[in-house]
Amino acid sequence: MMSSVKTSCTSTLGYLLLLILINNYAWNTSALSNLEDGVKLYVQDSQVVMDNGLVQVNISNPLGFVTGVQYNGTDNLLEIDNEDHNRGYWDLHWSQRGTRGSQLLMHGTSFKVIVQNETQVEISFSRTWNSSASSSPSHQSDSNNSTDWDPLNFDIRYVMLKGSSGFYTYGIYEHLNGFPDFNLNGTRVVFKLRKDKFQYLAISKTRQRRMPLPEDRVPPRGKVLQYKEATLLVDPVEPELKGQVDDKYMYALNSEDIEVHGWVSSVASDPSVGFWHITPSDEYRGGGPLKQELTSHVGPTSLTVFLSSHYMGQDKIPMFGNGEPWKKVHGPVFIYLNSAPPGTNESALWDDANEQLQQEAQKWPYNFLASTDYPKSDQRGTVNGRILVRDRFVSKKDIPAVDAYVGLALPGEVGSWQTECKGYQFWTRAGLDGSFTIKNVHSGDYNLYAWVPGFIGDYKYGNLITVKAGMYIYNNFYSFNYFSFALVYPFVIKTGDSIELDDDLVYEPPRNGTTLWEIGIPDRTAAEFFVPDVDPKYANPLYLSQDRFRQYGLWEQYSVLYPSTDLVYTVNSSTYQKDWFYAQVTRKLGEKVYNSTTWQIKFDLDSVDQGTIYKLRVALASTHGAKLQIRLNNLNTEIPHFTTGGMRKDNAIARHGIHGLYLLFNVDVKSDWLKDGENTIFLSQVKGEGPFQGIMYDYIRFEAPAKDERTEGRTNAEARLYFCTTKCLINVFISCLLIFLM
Repeated sequence: MMSSVKTSCTSTLGYLLLLILINNYAWNTSALSNLEDGVKLYVQDSQVVMDNGLVQVNISNPLGFVTGVQYNGTDNLLEIDNEDHNRGYWDLHWSQRGTRGSQLLMHGTSFKVIVQNETQVEISFSRTWNSSASSSPSHQSDSNNSTDWDPLNFDIRYVMLKGSSGFYTYGIYEHLNGFPDFNLNGTRVVFKLRKDKFQYLAISKTRQRRMPLPEDRVPPRGKVLQYKEATLLVDPVEPELKGQVDDKYMYALNSEDIEVHGWVSSVASDPSVGFWHITPSDEYRGGGPLKQELTSHVGPTSLTVFLSSHYMGQDKIPMFGNGEPWKKVHGPVFIYLNSAPPGTNESALWDDANEQLQQEAQKWPYNFLASTDYPKSDQRGTVNGRILVRDRFVSKKDIPAVDAYVGLALPGEVGSWQTECKGYQFWTRAGLDGSFTIKNVHSGDYNLYAWVPGFIGDYKYGNLITVKAGMYIYNNFYSFNYFSFALVYPFVIKTGDSIELDDDLVYEPPRNGTTLWEIGIPDRTAAEFFVPDVDPKYANPLYLSQDRFRQYGLWEQYSVLYPSTDLVYTVNSSTYQKDWFYAQVTRKLGEKVYNSTTWQIKFDLDSVDQGTIYKLRVALASTHGAKLQIRLNNLNTEIPHFTTGGMRKDNAIARHGIHGLYLLFNVDVKSDWLKDGENTIFLSQVKGEGPFQGIMYDYIRFEAPAKDERTEGRTNAEARLYFCTTKCLINVFISCLLIFLM
């Protein structure tokens, strides 16, 4: 034991010394202006330069493109062979109804110095939508890819601080009342680095590797596979990469996990340099904590995506109609630079960047940004509470919702946070006792949403939560199965203070009767199911022992395993880890020829409880262009016992995501559809036009009929109604009394 402690201490000490070496090396090799001079700003006709003695950033004036980043003796970390507007930039993809849309660079028409002193510089590159220019029939986009056609005002900011090894950037978007309708398909900030230097990618502690060059993706060195993003490396510059597949979607992450990612220069004779995107908060990203987004990919390209249709579908993007006013701050993102002596392991620079992330998180929300649209810490609020789960078939008492995802998002339907992208979202995880604290919340009206790993369905708090300076609010809430009361009455809460949800929040997941059998784990992913080995000719070695679902072409392995008959799962005999394929996809019959598939679940019932309703819960982790039909014991029944209709198009199968958008279907199963002995449920995915139409299941459960409680005196529902009505009357009395006393 003592030996292991000594080894651990030695390892930790070595790690700390390495981080110190990395930091000192960056400072000692700076070739820029004197650190003691603070931050300098040089404004010229065609460019603006920010310089703090560690980092120098060149930005075109007034366009706002980052044309150069000088650091640690390297004149420019960005790709010098690219045009000025194709090195560092903000862009957006927008459309109007009935159009495919356009990808546009966001270039400014006005430059302004916001803050300039020796400790900080903040500069602005803005553009105001020009209705007359946009409506002119003769209007043509200029050489810098004009955004005149996009009815949006924007203000892109860059910030540099004294002694900081990097710079910050954030953007303020505004659609004014009366502006034309438009759809915001996506927006991001992008940096394209020098391909002769940056070849090592790191997006997490374990997902790091040496990457191909961009020319490796172009024929004849590369061969495009079933879609343009996926390329087989046929004759790469580095022979050891031959036979691998490169696809940018292999490097996507859940929003909750996108914190620090980037590239490390890997030229043996030169000092190692890291270029990192650090995002200590995901409040400004759309779609909640499980929404997947791109990070970095071959280019070398490093980006922060604020919004996209990836893993969600084009039909779920933000649409602004009827002159809807809207304003949102995207970012800030910290572009962090670090360096180490030649020969340093690349992962050490990621470790250092991760340490920097912790420092940035402690400073969040930043107090140095000048825009009044970005609220400081004393302009934000906190929501505290406790959430429990009530499932009497699991426990006779309410149990803590351990690790529950609890968040605030714009008001909407249950589960709407998955596709909500117009506003901000604030999420946390509940503790062992179900308690939670949501910090740094912007002023505004929100619904509180939650979901609990291990339980199906979504929770939504019964009334609005308002965070607003000077607002009087008190929340008293009680909820049970499909019935709730919520009352708001005066209590002083100011922005910067905490909102206490006095009563425990109680989530009752869908449940009618005892579980007869189940398949999978209710965690909103298909990760627990059988993921086949990748075809060796398509392997990415990074995912041979982790995240195996991220390999290319796994959907084709279904046809290999089931060439003529479909999957059959037998309850109490099969195991979902080995016998339930991770996705119900189409079967490939030939070149571009596919057909639909029907899976079977076989199970026994000793004696059917006649005249009752059983329940089939089908939770889906992802769907793309699919339609699910369910039949009981007779596949030839012309009308299915249940059909989902058309579902979503999150495209997670093709993009190596083990989940997309969550759906839950609760199917009534009549007892006369069942029989004593062996029964079969047929799951037919009836769309079969292509390789990516399919379903990823999250969890399936078959429940016995609900018990009849009408003979047990007052029913639970009546008891709860009595309790809730009494409580409501008491609340009304207290509310009136408080109003009378004010």
